[in-house]
Amino acid sequence: MDALERIKKQVSENPVILYMKGTPDFPQCGFSARTVQALKDCGVEFAYVNIYEEQEIYRALPKFANWPTFPQLYVKGELVGGCDITLDLYQSGELQKMLKEAVGEKV
Repeated sequence: MDALERIKKQVSENPVILYMKGTPDFPQCGFSARTVQALKDCGVEFAYVNIYEEQEIYRALPKFANWPTFPQLYVKGELVGGCDITLDLYQSGELQKMLKEAVGEKV
């Protein structure tokens, strides 16, 4: 399976998935750290891929959704965006609703 097929499978199998630098417990850039904190504050479980450990995905992901930077948050198979968009959605309350709906929790 090539990297684009793996990405497609990951985003379709995980209602919430974050492609990030590092891990949620040890983010390796400030943007990933802030995105993880917003997700954790929403109280919804999420999958993640450490792009530093998945070099093929690191190279292919910008082509997958035509988004050049990391982190990248996907909800229900759709790209939400990076850190700034995620934080804007969190601050407006939209991220919480979006994530809870994605995992089947009542809003």
